[in-house]
Amino acid sequence: MIELGKYNTLRIDHAADHGLYLAGDELTGDILMPQRYVTPQMNVGDEVEVFVYLDQDERIVATTETPLATVGQFAFLQVAWTNQYGAFLSWGLMKDLFCPFREQKQRMERGKGYIVYVKEDEATHRLMATAKVEKHIEMCEKLLHGTAVDCLVWQKTELGFKVIIDNRYQGQLYDNQIFRPLRTGDRLTAYVDHVRQDGKVDVTLQPTGHRQALDFAEVLLRYLYENDGRCNLGDKAPAELIADRFQVSKKTYKRAVGDLYRRRLIVIEDDGIRLA
Repeated sequence: MIELGKYNTLRIDHAADHGLYLAGDELTGDILMPQRYVTPQMNVGDEVEVFVYLDQDERIVATTETPLATVGQFAFLQVAWTNQYGAFLSWGLMKDLFCPFREQKQRMERGKGYIVYVKEDEATHRLMATAKVEKHIEMCEKLLHGTAVDCLVWQKTELGFKVIIDNRYQGQLYDNQIFRPLRTGDRLTAYVDHVRQDGKVDVTLQPTGHRQALDFAEVLLRYLYENDGRCNLGDKAPAELIADRFQVSKKTYKRAVGDLYRRRLIVIEDDGIRLA
């Protein structure tokens, strides 16, 4: 079955002057891949992975272009142009992605970017974007503490940033866990700290607990080797200085120092640490 708005692996059925026709199903029939996407390596009988969607004339076509999101995914997309019906978002394909006014939380403006969810309209089967992303976020029942997850930065809040986790769940990244600039649309790896009763997930940018300390201990050791074997940040150094230099919390820094000390790799002094 052909999945509109997603990648499909299809067999090349026959060639024509305007492109290649790929074998579809009973509903779609053969699907055109326009000549601009055809390469000399493609031959009748070969299977190709293509993205299938509707072109400007609402015909089902295949493309080897890579969209920024497929049906069922969230993405940060910029508005290419607007008209009296809504906004059209750049998403990596020749035909822009439509977001009607009814699917906008605020009137979208040309040149600005928004977090949207890509879906297929049930009535027309056209692909569209919606900025009402909350409707498509699931409650998380279980994620193990410390699990690495993919995050899309969603929006700034008083506590930090909302993020969308693994294209499914809502997460919260707190200000005291952020040691570098973030903005809406950034994609990053984070680590599960806690799954809340409301199904939302608290995450951190550093691996949690002992694993985080071990990872940073190697970073700190490399820093010492590259800086004449010394670091002027001791146990009493302000957390702000530690965060500014190493992008970690003071707790993580002290754990790493303790690990290196127990391994007899460093000496702790009044004004900092040095290689043993």
